[in-house]
Amino acid sequence: MADKVAEDGSAKGSTTLPGTVEKIIKPLHPSEPEKAQISVEGADDLYRELRIENNLKDEDGHKVPLKEGQTVDVTIDASVGGQQLSSRQSASRSR
Repeated sequence: MADKVAEDGSAKGSTTLPGTVEKIIKPLHPSEPEKAQISVEGADDLYRELRIENNLKDEDGHKVPLKEGQTVDVTIDASVGGQQLSSRQSASRSR
């Protein structure tokens, strides 16, 4: 876990785990978003899969959909006091 300092000066911890997009889940209804199921390496068996909306964007605001088999990094940031928790996910190139 890497230690960082938050804007308010409190300590902050983070970790990044590798993952793989296992499948893309089409919505049951057209008004619902497509989802990506990600298997996170290093997580407990019962908690290994994450499902997120498949609507990532790059720095310029262009859509960058995840694809089945693609490798990703899952980053968890948390303040030491437990007041703030966020999760970041960034796509990397397919292997």
